Amino acid sequence: MTAFSRLYSAINPKELSKETMIVLMALYFALVINFGLIQRIFQLSADSHLVFSLTPALVLLGIFIIVFCLFSSRFIFKPLLTILLLTSAAAMYGTMKYQVYFDYAMIENIFETNTGEALSYISTTSILYIVVFGLIPTIWLWRVRLTPSQSVVKSLMRRSTLVVVGLGLIGVVLLGFYKDYVSMGRNNTYLKKMIIPAHAFNTVKYLYKNNFVTPLPYTVRGQDARLIDTNPTKPTLFVLVVGETARAQNMAYYGYSRNTNPYTENLDFIIVNNVSSCGTATAHSLPCMFSDLTHDNYNREKALASDNLLDIIHTAGAEVVWLDNDGGDKHLAAHVIEFNIPTDSSDDLCDGSSCYDQVLVREFASHIEQRLENKQQTLTNQLLILHTIGSHGPTYFNRYPKDKQHFSPACERSDLENCSDEEIINVYDNTLVYTDYILSEIVKLLELYASDYEVAMMYISDHGESLGESGMYLHGTPYAFAPAEQTHVPWYLWLPESYTQSKQLDRQCIITQVSQGTHSHDNLFNTLIGLYGVDTHLLDTSLDLSHSCKQTTELLGTK
Repeated sequence: MTAFSRLYSAINPKELSKETMIVLMALYFALVINFGLIQRIFQLSADSHLVFSLTPALVLLGIFIIVFCLFSSRFIFKPLLTILLLTSAAAMYGTMKYQVYFDYAMIENIFETNTGEALSYISTTSILYIVVFGLIPTIWLWRVRLTPSQSVVKSLMRRSTLVVVGLGLIGVVLLGFYKDYVSMGRNNTYLKKMIIPAHAFNTVKYLYKNNFVTPLPYTVRGQDARLIDTNPTKPTLFVLVVGETARAQNMAYYGYSRNTNPYTENLDFIIVNNVSSCGTATAHSLPCMFSDLTHDNYNREKALASDNLLDIIHTAGAEVVWLDNDGGDKHLAAHVIEFNIPTDSSDDLCDGSSCYDQVLVREFASHIEQRLENKQQTLTNQLLILHTIGSHGPTYFNRYPKDKQHFSPACERSDLENCSDEEIINVYDNTLVYTDYILSEIVKLLELYASDYEVAMMYISDHGESLGESGMYLHGTPYAFAPAEQTHVPWYLWLPESYTQSKQLDRQCIITQVSQGTHSHDNLFNTLIGLYGVDTHLLDTSLDLSHSCKQTTELLGTK
């Protein structure tokens, strides 16, 4: 047998014992799939403790040996490894290229992402990762025959021996470096979220919670909500625009060197300063924003099991309409009118998987025009929520039409790692400029309707975005160590003097109030209730940014 033949037989054997396969798979997951974690620990510790920086591979090897031994039944071993190999390769791509960690919140966000958004993450590089690190090892796994054990007793003894070896590896490392691991874990809690395939555990957890756990009983709240009758001649028309993935750092209103707000710069927007998001992904932030729970005590199940901001204002007597161009309302619009924009490519604003946010302006105009056509009937108070696709990546270039591109060259591919920093920033800033254009179009319509309604608008983003800072891209980083780029968001108010007067608010006072101190999504629930003019015992005046600016407060409820 030639040397080449011996090498080929070694890497492509016809059969192996299951114990050998367990060790090989454990080595593969420890050294290859989790290379990003090993690399990160090496970077954090190499300067001060080189020997320690080399031990994570041994710990991971011990862990995977134990886990694979526990799931080594002949009926599930290869199928389970197949699932883990393919999904871990995809997770490895996200971790290595974008510093994305697949904790429970990220899995929640993935399951609640629509097909169009999911497809935007597919690129040549991501496919190569899945093929090279997932598909090829899977094919090899199924080509190798696992030799059956001579007896059940011997099989159990061999697995038990492997478990002991795994425990021994972990024990020896911890015996020598326990303090180092405790210190590094305490100072870098995100490291455990980098372990692959932790996503498998979090996926099972998500599916279990959403399919086998009895939901909390629904609580109807705010039944005392009523509109304060400050202007009986005109109903209220308030538009809340919910941004997607817009970060404050790249907004001209917040000191950015580029003019990313050219369309609204002369519209007298009121800018809320120092605003923090509730989460770093839509699935978490959106329900939190519309709940009266705060970031510190937010619980998604609890929030969705009771009336939210939309329900309260609807109960008070307004027609509430949710227009969606970003993958759904996350269960917020269950009791109000909801319309999801179809992405049919026959629409000149859509491409079959997504639409430009101009469609929301069109639907908003259509909704109000229908009300105005029936002016013989009394016009009703309106609250419209426009959920934009905004700056959703990584296909930023699909978020604006070519004639609205302000900065070039722009990255026009989904695998951002193959674009320069300049191209990524340019394409992202183009999405912000287009959002600014959309806001200006909404204001134009509101000014047109001002003869029939008291009109106002608010814009606030659900979370921010990383564009390569510290090697991080996109969003969804666990909040505890998420960078400011993912948690600092823009918040604007467009409040004409006629509107503030009708609501008995001091406009200049609001400008002063929102420019001072720090603010967050915690303020949205109560501020919108206050600005809309709703009286309810649920109003927490300490979180209502307009409360101290009310010219009369006798009618307002407080906590």
